Amino acid sequence: MTKAEFPTTQALATPALGEPYLLTPGPLTTSKATKEAMLRDWGSWDVSFNQVTAEVRQNLLSMAGIKDDSFVCVPLQGSGSYSVEAALATAIPRDGKALVLMNGAYGQRATKTLEYLGRAFITLDKGDYLPPQPEEVDALLRDNPDVTNVFLVHCETSSGILNPLRQIADVVNAHGKSLIIDAMSSFGAVPLAVDEIPFDVVVSSANKCIEGIPGFGFVIIRRSVIEAAKGRANSLSLDLYEQWVYMERTGQWRFTPPTHSVVAFHKALEQHTAEGGVHGRLARYTRNRDVLVTGMRELGFRTLLEDRWLSPIITTFFSPEHPNFEFKRFYDELKARQFIIYPGKLTVAESFRIGCIGQIDEYIVHQLLRAIADSLVAMNVDMQQPTG
Repeated sequence: MTKAEFPTTQALATPALGEPYLLTPGPLTTSKATKEAMLRDWGSWDVSFNQVTAEVRQNLLSMAGIKDDSFVCVPLQGSGSYSVEAALATAIPRDGKALVLMNGAYGQRATKTLEYLGRAFITLDKGDYLPPQPEEVDALLRDNPDVTNVFLVHCETSSGILNPLRQIADVVNAHGKSLIIDAMSSFGAVPLAVDEIPFDVVVSSANKCIEGIPGFGFVIIRRSVIEAAKGRANSLSLDLYEQWVYMERTGQWRFTPPTHSVVAFHKALEQHTAEGGVHGRLARYTRNRDVLVTGMRELGFRTLLEDRWLSPIITTFFSPEHPNFEFKRFYDELKARQFIIYPGKLTVAESFRIGCIGQIDEYIVHQLLRAIADSLVAMNVDMQQPTG
């Protein structure tokens, strides 16, 4: 594919001069309106900021299809991993046992977290690119009746795979077990409603598909589960139960909140609604992915995953075996052309990842493809020639 074959159209949003597009699973490129929301300072105990927090919590519950008080939303300072750790410590009793479904780095991180927490667990490890199958989960739960909780990463961004959440949730529910979903990179862009997918806990973060900035994560958790969790936490600052109780009583965060991040997220939620909510965002991200995958394959790149497992969040590509291809040089060439991508996390092959989320659209993806073609020329990597 030559540079001239890529269409030239007006992009969705143009970053500030010298600011690259972040084609990563978060942090990601945010809108001008989201950035401008951070130009005001907020008092962390002020009633106006408390109202912002309350609206954020309610909007997130609504996004999960929750229409009553059977669930609560608890935001927590820090990265998404902080919220995952808090959720695991809250939802899994100290004498409980988890089944961790793994097919990448974030399932592995969950097991490491459980080791720190002193919680018992077993795993189903599918490697880098295969999803756990419902029948496998069913068999493990039959053979291990002492399992109390099942943990699944909805979109495993180390490979870009979108796991079969609905089918697995039905199996977990049939066994009467509690499902904990790491929806870090899917919530807000892939439908996840409690009346369709039975769960007890969903965890996500501000700087993913809702297109906010880093600073806090949030846990949507069944009220009965968090009410039973007093004293379970292994950490003062990650005690989700105490965070919830304090917020319910005062409307405030227990410790200093990331005020600018929360207000930026509030503005991002407004834009999310204006785009058509979850389905509108899914449509744009899906177009981004389809244009990206088609263009990359035309350039000669191969995807790690089969089409049926490709998420609309991030896609993993195998690195060319051409002797002139070196990822750091490729990264630097793209950065010089205003695009930042992600290195790979596979254990079996050299790879890199390109995100489809954030304030980008298909026209920006076309610009990226032109930049990749130009970068390959600069590196003297001919994708049409035999590699070795």
